[in-house]
Amino acid sequence: MNRYSFGFWIFVLCAVAVSGVVYGAIFYDDWSLIGAIFALFVCVPVIAFERGLLLPRLNAWVTSLSTPAYIIFSLLVFYLMVSVAFAACGGLLWFLGRLKVTWQEAVILPADILLYTMGVSLILSFVTRVRELLGRDVFASLLLGRYRKPIEEERIFLFIDLVGSTSFAEEFGDLRAQQFLSALFTAFAKPVRQYRGTIDDYIGDAAIITWPMARGLRQGNCVKCVFAIVDAIEADADKWRQKFGRVPRLRVALHGGPIVTAEVGVDHHKIAYFGDTVNTTARLESLCRTLGVPVLISSDLAKRLDLSGDIKAEYLGQHALKGRGQSLGVMALIRAKEPALKLVARSA
Repeated sequence: MNRYSFGFWIFVLCAVAVSGVVYGAIFYDDWSLIGAIFALFVCVPVIAFERGLLLPRLNAWVTSLSTPAYIIFSLLVFYLMVSVAFAACGGLLWFLGRLKVTWQEAVILPADILLYTMGVSLILSFVTRVRELLGRDVFASLLLGRYRKPIEEERIFLFIDLVGSTSFAEEFGDLRAQQFLSALFTAFAKPVRQYRGTIDDYIGDAAIITWPMARGLRQGNCVKCVFAIVDAIEADADKWRQKFGRVPRLRVALHGGPIVTAEVGVDHHKIAYFGDTVNTTARLESLCRTLGVPVLISSDLAKRLDLSGDIKAEYLGQHALKGRGQSLGVMALIRAKEPALKLVARSA
């Protein structure tokens, strides 16, 4: 995946190695590479776990917990990883004759290193949790103050709406409907991360996903994300039927263009998007029902994409959208080999 790029890991490995050398110099007056080796052994597994590369199922379970439980279990996982990694590194270096200590001293995590590591892990788990709650891109933007002053930029927006949510709530109740929506939004997370999008908001039974224009266009990320979500739901179709009695059906709209992005709020800060592009995407999603088409994309955006492989675009003409003075060219996105799961445009 792009977010686990070669450049990212080079940066991480260098930063971790340098921190190990500095730690050894400060606490042990030792500028050797031993500190770097220990740091790499100890920190890389923790970072890989936090990124979902190591023990992904455990990571998903821990992430799903409430914040207090998340921090507690994260610390427990970090402690176990650090202890095992330290023992493995110390045992290896002792065997190679690089450590002039006893075997027990080489493999048992010292109290000062344990406290230091757990303190860093606590900060890491808290920051990670805040980042997950706000969203990775939003967290970084708020932290860096990127949108403290409004910025004009181009973005792609993806609106995904659950079909039949009202009838589901009438049949099973609001609590069960919320559980259904929560499970659906959880299913969105991995494809959105995989194709480098950001879940901007949840509005009722709909989710709004966004990309900076260049990132969304690159290798068709925004379109691939749509069908990756479909495939993820279809892969668990039996589980959906068993748990909720039905498989989610979706309406999807894609559009992109110029918007104004700004950080708003005082006690509660948020990155907000202003402009016709956002409103047009919402109107385009409503047009799915009118046209009986599950996935619509504006012609303007489709022309900027390289739609290759089994994903095709079928032109449906110019259509007037409510609240918009000019008509918009729209296209239906289809796949040559549709999965068993059908995205359904019309609600029953």
